[in-house]
Amino acid sequence: MISDENREAVIQFFETVSKYYGCKTEITEGLYSGAENFDANFTTWNLFEFDMIRSAYRNSGDRLMLEGEKMYYEISARLIIDFKHPKRHTYEFVEQYGEGVFRITKIRFHSKY
Repeated sequence: MISDENREAVIQFFETVSKYYGCKTEITEGLYSGAENFDANFTTWNLFEFDMIRSAYRNSGDRLMLEGEKMYYEISARLIIDFKHPKRHTYEFVEQYGEGVFRITKIRFHSKY
């Protein structure tokens, strides 16, 4: 379960994500199924790149959405168990989809600022 502090950080992220509209956006997604010790070698990785044109929150389903031309990416707000902002313009979400099944999403914006 996500901490109250991280929940507030996720809300803050989504309330201000519009500042990245027009920016190249890189999303690295990892699917991991295993024991409590995360190992990147046993994770399935995907990379998406697009210029972000809008974002939205889908109340039905509790999803955060980032959209580019012919591309969108959703994160289940209800399933977030961890959130980090390790450096400027970079954010990391961890969702838990089942016992031992996780999706790691790393978002990097190439900001104009």
